[in-house]
Amino acid sequence: MIKHYSIAATFGIQAPASLKVEGFEPEQNPYVPAQKPYVFRKEHLRDVLAFLGSPNGDGLYLTGPTGSGKTSLLEQVAARLHWGVHTVTGHGRMELNDLLGQYMLADGGAMHWIDGPLTLAVRLGHVLLINEIDSVDPAELIGLNEIVEGKPLTLPQTGAVITPHSKFRLAATGNSVGNGDQSGLYQGVLRQNLAFLDRFRLMEVGYPDPEDEMQLLAAVVPNMPESVRASMIKVANQIRKVFIGGQDGGGLLSVTLSTRGLLRWASLVATFKSAPNALAYALDRALTFRAEASEREAIHRIAKDVFGDDWA
Repeated sequence: MIKHYSIAATFGIQAPASLKVEGFEPEQNPYVPAQKPYVFRKEHLRDVLAFLGSPNGDGLYLTGPTGSGKTSLLEQVAARLHWGVHTVTGHGRMELNDLLGQYMLADGGAMHWIDGPLTLAVRLGHVLLINEIDSVDPAELIGLNEIVEGKPLTLPQTGAVITPHSKFRLAATGNSVGNGDQSGLYQGVLRQNLAFLDRFRLMEVGYPDPEDEMQLLAAVVPNMPESVRASMIKVANQIRKVFIGGQDGGGLLSVTLSTRGLLRWASLVATFKSAPNALAYALDRALTFRAEASEREAIHRIAKDVFGDDWA
């Protein structure tokens, strides 16, 4: 059943009370993502809601640096609208048949067809979200061209022809925009077929503003002093600045402290609060243990400059 939700009340942003968006009635649906603390940025929310409301034959491609919240943005919008989402992670061996489904051996030895994530989303009016879509073989993705435009889905294995539900949507995330990775930081990223990319509207998701990340940290570690949370965000933004500079060929840092990593760091600080120098101890486990020794030293130097005597 369709339900109309107030944008202001549902997403916690300033908007006219009369402004509403379509979603679904709350019900037991295992495909609806769990609601988590999230600070919606108005411009990003505008793009996602416009797509969900009227895709006009487009898919939605969310691009941006690792850990900037591309997946969580779409999933948390869907969670509040009670819209089912089938999330899959792309990789170089993924085939179109993986999305369509397969025959499985049932009780009694008979073969039984099981719908894959694409087929389920088409039937039920859910979102199919393909993460890391730029890692998938372009030849496999061409098979999605017609379904993005709303044409029937044919299952070669069964001969079934499925008319897409009016609420079916196809979305994707990628660290590139389908043109390959020139920085060398994202292994496995492939240049995608231009005809396939032309079926998507694009939106770029950057890292949140410090004010938004402060709200997220307050929700995750409410007992942490505000001054400490502010310093952690400052450290994260300085690391990101150096990382992005390295993407332009400077080779400055090969790792970055994403919003996801920042929240992990804060949670680990709370977990290891009794450890000597809990901030540094937690930062190693949240990020720097996967960096080269010189990079680890550089990141800790950034943190020490920000925290000063509190880092010791």
